[in-house]
Amino acid sequence: MSAPERIPPRSVTSAELLAEGELTVRGRIRDASNAALLCTVAYAGREASCVYKPVAGERPLWDFPDGTLAGREVAAYEVSEVTGWGLVPPTVLRDGPYGEGMCQLWIEATPDAELLALVDEEEPGPGWKAIGFAEVGQGRTALLVHADDERLRRLAVLDAVINNADRKGGHLLPTPDGRLYGIDHGVTFNAENKLRTLLWGWAGEPLPPESVGVLKGLRDALGEGGGLALRLAALITPAEVDATRARVEALLASGRHPEPNGEWPAIPWPPV
Repeated sequence: MSAPERIPPRSVTSAELLAEGELTVRGRIRDASNAALLCTVAYAGREASCVYKPVAGERPLWDFPDGTLAGREVAAYEVSEVTGWGLVPPTVLRDGPYGEGMCQLWIEATPDAELLALVDEEEPGPGWKAIGFAEVGQGRTALLVHADDERLRRLAVLDAVINNADRKGGHLLPTPDGRLYGIDHGVTFNAENKLRTLLWGWAGEPLPPESVGVLKGLRDALGEGGGLALRLAALITPAEVDATRARVEALLASGRHPEPNGEWPAIPWPPV
């Protein structure tokens, strides 16, 4: 009689690990403006580092009076997943040592990846897109540029959809395997236009066909009864969900990357 076939254990996804694993706080990330804790999370034989941001440690924001930073961080991940681009690290809303909060997989970035630069020129060189001129001291200015990189362009589209008010250089995490992640999405999804970003290099240019296809998929997922719409409803306000739909429709109608409207500072401060 033959031995019964052994079924290998199912691998645990990063989202399952974050949602179900045991959180152990290792320390505090001190340069964060709100409480951000470096933790390890362990579940079903898998362990990883993560960032846990409890709602109890959030500072109120006058221009984001509704919802929570944690909820918006998770909402950004949900939108990113529907695009298929995987631009936001796995992120969940869960209970933790200091109450409910956002838990996000820690990403080890490549320190020498060149995505932003200051150049002493009037125009960007090949492979770069202009952001604007910046003061560099002693009455001098330099041109701030970002790479003409497909990964950044996808992130610029995602930011336009989620209305990211704080896309800084330090929120860009390129990895050794060639991927690019964006982090710190706590000030997103406002019903008013608050897009502030360093990724203005494509402003006014036609959207790539790939982005148009992704936006059409988002429109379907955000429709009444759509899976994404239902998930977002548990994380942000109805007005913010409606505004997200409207931004997707506006991007599809124009077929172009958005431009600064002059009603809100276009670049976050500090930019890095």
